[in-house]
Amino acid sequence: MHNSGYIKALLLFAAATGAVSSANAQTRARDLGVPFEGAAGPLNAITDVPGVEAGHATIISGQGKLEIGRGPVRTGVTAIWPRGKNSNDPVFGGWFSLNGNGEMTGTTWLEESGFADGPILITNTHSVGVARDAYIAWLINHRRSPGTNTRPGGFFALPIVAETYDGFLNDTNGLHVKERHVFEALESARSGPVPEGNVGGGTGMMCYGFKGGIGTSSRKTESYTVAALVQCNCGQRRQLTIAGVPVGAEIPLDPATASLLPREETGSIIIVIATDAPLLPHQLKRLARRASMGLARTGATSGNGSGDIFLAFSTANPGAAAGTVPVKATMLPNDALNGIFEATVQSTEEAIVNAMVGAETMIGVDNHKATALPHDRLRQALKKYNRLR
Repeated sequence: MHNSGYIKALLLFAAATGAVSSANAQTRARDLGVPFEGAAGPLNAITDVPGVEAGHATIISGQGKLEIGRGPVRTGVTAIWPRGKNSNDPVFGGWFSLNGNGEMTGTTWLEESGFADGPILITNTHSVGVARDAYIAWLINHRRSPGTNTRPGGFFALPIVAETYDGFLNDTNGLHVKERHVFEALESARSGPVPEGNVGGGTGMMCYGFKGGIGTSSRKTESYTVAALVQCNCGQRRQLTIAGVPVGAEIPLDPATASLLPREETGSIIIVIATDAPLLPHQLKRLARRASMGLARTGATSGNGSGDIFLAFSTANPGAAAGTVPVKATMLPNDALNGIFEATVQSTEEAIVNAMVGAETMIGVDNHKATALPHDRLRQALKKYNRLR
């Protein structure tokens, strides 16, 4: 029989590091009465877009003083497959950098070709290279090839990998993301509900001075779905706005935490927009730009130190990248895009709030503490401003 004291200590460690989920972690912003515009899809997630799969690999170990190479470790990888992991059919895509103090590999070819070829991977700043290389190894191991840049006897791949910095909580210079973790994220991807908060690439992230991470949301617009997945690590507490309410002013940082955080905005956010609406690459770039407006609704101003990089893709027009003969592609006329634009803004805003609502308090390197957004105080703030639904 296990020693009861050992079990108690193990549970305390897991709770402090955010290594286990509680009922609180399953709550989403709408459950708390946050009033959002628009009609969400059945899952209110990026996987509401048919065919999209998402997966995570979460790495949590150690506690206490930072020892580079040993921990504490609070990091991971998130993978989004636009057509699912069993397909190598590229999707039309476009991208936009609101502020480029960050990285998203593969965007040169995305801009040139108009196709997002393969999954979108999101991790920490110093693990972009290993994630990129690991996806190529995954292709080789599975005897797969990308949908573009293939030739008899071989291929070359230009994977899309994005990042935000998790050094406040994670031993980011310890390079703890390994090939196996990328494989785990790729292979665990599935349709259905998407875990949020302290998971995958978002494990060690902060957002508006609260614990941040992964969040997602979707919108139904006429006969199409638009959805967002974010890895949020951005903003300062004083900026945080939820449903028009100055939540950051209502729940200010405690002095001890404030003294450890940068006085200027140095965080980042990666936003991935998915839709099944038939859009061409130049139209998807327009969607990616609109993600900026959803971010702004939550208070961010995209400071000089921030890497705010957004990508949008459409799962319509399958097979458009194949072959060497002319192919037919369908598109919505530009005059029909306003509802798609609005859905992009709305789903981005809600995804960011869901990331904070879903996150749990985490203690990382040198006992740095990232406090979760308190659900009760959020409700109080919304009620004070007559915004509680």
